[in-house]
Amino acid sequence: MTAQELAQHTDIAPELPETFARWFAQRGWTPRAHQIELLARARDGRSVLLIAPTGGGKTLAGFLPSLVELYDRNAKPRRLVSTGKEIRRSEGLHTLYISPLKALAVDIARNLETPVAEMGLPVRIETRTGDTPTSKRQRQRRDPPDILLTTPCTAPGSLDTSLI
Repeated sequence: MTAQELAQHTDIAPELPETFARWFAQRGWTPRAHQIELLARARDGRSVLLIAPTGGGKTLAGFLPSLVELYDRNAKPRRLVSTGKEIRRSEGLHTLYISPLKALAVDIARNLETPVAEMGLPVRIETRTGDTPTSKRQRQRRDPPDILLTTPCTAPGSLDTSLI
């Protein structure tokens, strides 16, 4: 991508960090108005109800504020905290998504992993459902992911204070 092409995409969505603008451009996409609007409102601390057609970029729009905030947060050195038995990241869980269906939580996680990997974001995304092994649940308590997708049945365990 040329500098001119990147500048055009950055002009279209100045709210997006360059890494995100480049990712959209490399895919031949332009951020949709509702994606940028949701990001702007989230930065202002406002709530939003997003209604868009299938294929309208709702998943990315819904998680874009979290991804941008995690990108900004991870640009700074991460602090490690001793808990007496181990060392863990100080930031803890950033985003908890409660899905009505296990399959939907897994599908959303998979759809988020692609842009995270393609942009090289240091963001860990995990799911926690009724069949998540105990060892993984314990690890999630000790070292929570940045984004956790869960179901109503497993949400109470996900809300353990060590995750927050």
